[in-house]
Amino acid sequence: MPEISTAERAGVGSDGHPRPTEDHIALLPQAILVLDGATSPSPDLPPGGWYAHLLRDQLAHELTTHPHQPLTTALATAITAVAKTNDLNPGHSPSSTVSILRWTDREIEALVLADSPIVAFGHSGTDVVADDRLISLRNNGLLQTSADVRRRRNAEDGFWVAEADPAAAHKAVRRSWPRKDIDAVLIATDGVAIGVDEYGLFKWPEVLQIAKNKGPEAVLDAVRAAENDDPHAVRWPRAKRHDDQVLVLADFAG
Repeated sequence: MPEISTAERAGVGSDGHPRPTEDHIALLPQAILVLDGATSPSPDLPPGGWYAHLLRDQLAHELTTHPHQPLTTALATAITAVAKTNDLNPGHSPSSTVSILRWTDREIEALVLADSPIVAFGHSGTDVVADDRLISLRNNGLLQTSADVRRRRNAEDGFWVAEADPAAAHKAVRRSWPRKDIDAVLIATDGVAIGVDEYGLFKWPEVLQIAKNKGPEAVLDAVRAAENDDPHAVRWPRAKRHDDQVLVLADFAG
């Protein structure tokens, strides 16, 4: 087993008021799951955190019951089960990012669907497993309205996320490494990754060193401190002052 440490912190809603986190973690004997429920595009939908919680539990069940099945198969089966049980329909359902890290004595696997990256560190340096389709659309001004998001969600010219269509599972970004080549792995939701990708507070190797030396909470503190210095989102335009945060460190080196 790697040595695992985690940190998580709730953000605020789009209205600026505190609300329960929509990020969810599961630690399994040979896997780690991190899901980030998306803010629902319509008020008549259940919240993304509700969906992420259900999908996390179903995915944990799939990986525990069938530990050797492909990660895409496990995710597709879990999406199907949650959608069927809760009468969710593609295109009109809450959604969530999904990040899965799984390991055996010989191999480490990663799956990333939407914007919660997995970052591996080892003999070949830093390997960032990221699904950048969503942020690319945002940066190109193609997700300006809720209608834009609905039109491009789980579409070939858009981005892919766990919702009610199991086909999304097969659009995830995947990577694998020999276990002997990996020393440590980080898993982050976008409330943490934004500190690297947009704020430029640090690079991923620095995040690893902070998490190892001071604990993952110290990384969350650094991101929150930067956001508190930009309370009106002038320097870094963003929908919410603080997003939910999760950071997981899996130390395979001992």
